[in-house]
Amino acid sequence: MRAILGHADKSTSSPHARVEADVQRLRDCDLSDEDILTIHLIASYLNFVNRIALGLGVACISDEVEGYQT
Repeated sequence: MRAILGHADKSTSSPHARVEADVQRLRDCDLSDEDILTIHLIASYLNFVNRIALGLGVACISDEVEGYQT
């Protein structure tokens, strides 16, 4: 799980710095290329939706985000 979250974090914060070793870490966790693509697509989609919401100033309902870390 740590490798997946690390990949999602790096893809979000510094996608230009991704190297083959980042993908290999996921393969070393017995993830297939399809699994890795799915992980990347989900992280990318959530980034996309968050940027739209933030850019439009969409307000969150406090009950829905209670307990989330920013």
